[in-house]
Amino acid sequence: MSSSSYLPSRSSTTHRRAPQPSPNPNSTGPQSLELDQAPTPKPVFQFIAFGLIIFLGLLQFLPATHFRDPSDPFRKWVPFNTSLSKLRSSSDAKAGLINSNGQEDGMVHIVSWMECLDLRLLAVLINSTLSSSRYPDLLHFHFFVPKGNEDKVSFYKLKVLFPHSNLDIFGQEEVKEVIRTTIVGEKHSVQNFAEIAPFIIPSVHQLLSKFIYISPIVIVKWRVEELTGVDLSNYAIAAAEDCSKRLNTYVNPDVLDAIQRSASKPWVSETPYAKNCCMPDLNVVLIDGSKLEKDFLEAFLWWTQVLNWRERSNGRNPAVALALYNRYLKLSNPWLVKDSTSFVFNESLSIHYDGPKIVCSEFGDGDTLEPGHGNLWRQHLPPMSDQIIGS
Repeated sequence: MSSSSYLPSRSSTTHRRAPQPSPNPNSTGPQSLELDQAPTPKPVFQFIAFGLIIFLGLLQFLPATHFRDPSDPFRKWVPFNTSLSKLRSSSDAKAGLINSNGQEDGMVHIVSWMECLDLRLLAVLINSTLSSSRYPDLLHFHFFVPKGNEDKVSFYKLKVLFPHSNLDIFGQEEVKEVIRTTIVGEKHSVQNFAEIAPFIIPSVHQLLSKFIYISPIVIVKWRVEELTGVDLSNYAIAAAEDCSKRLNTYVNPDVLDAIQRSASKPWVSETPYAKNCCMPDLNVVLIDGSKLEKDFLEAFLWWTQVLNWRERSNGRNPAVALALYNRYLKLSNPWLVKDSTSFVFNESLSIHYDGPKIVCSEFGDGDTLEPGHGNLWRQHLPPMSDQIIGS
């Protein structure tokens, strides 16, 4: 019996050779693609590129010409030819400014009082002051307006225009209340609080012991912080003289002589008054409340009563000038605020606002818009002001 064994047969595919590429160039099989080589640049361009690289490399070995002063808040580029003494003096000037303010926070406080709120005037005042300042980050604005903190909308509008500025809004009632409580009798009524309020603010707001008062109708052209460096000595107030306005224009000289001879008040001059003396300009005033006489408000009210000024509806009240007579430091003429139409307004450090403004009605029946008489104010109006605060 023969045995049989099962041998699996190999599949025919295992013996099949791999297909050979057809030598026929017309064959439809896969072919290798030959790419063209990049064109060789001309030698002249190679030479220029190489020379440019060498030139840029050599520039790295040149000495630096500018640097940024770390004490400058704006990080401006300063040329290296600036002497070290100048840089130190700049840093020392800022440190001296902070130390001369008499404030613990080292800020330059700017105060303004506005009977009728006009955001356009405040915007021009803020912008002109900041743009003229060397250290705008040290300026702090304090505005006394009728509604004060209750008028949040006005505050936010100003913050939108000046997001990086330091500003506060206060009410006027506290200051007015101090004046009212000092008044004894109806004869001492005060109609214009703006002329006396700056001198009462230090007694109401203790943090504002030393500040610069700037009227809202002023366009600043100078570094306002420099005014804090003025040596007041024993004076509490510093202001420029306005010789376009004389004392004898507002007060009868004979009446003033009679008062001077008969009255025995501490604020009355012991010597005869100079009848043609210049009036103080109260648009820009440096005030140190720690040196201010305690009887200043009483002196102002007394002069107002003696001169019967409450019965006069027009004209400037000379009571402040008489209360300040020989009791304030006279600043140099450039500190005097001049009109934009003046021939010497370029020599002034500040000018009067020449645009439209809201004027309070004397009878309390609403405010009126007084038209402007110039276009200089537009140069200091921030962009988008018309859209934010209204035209």
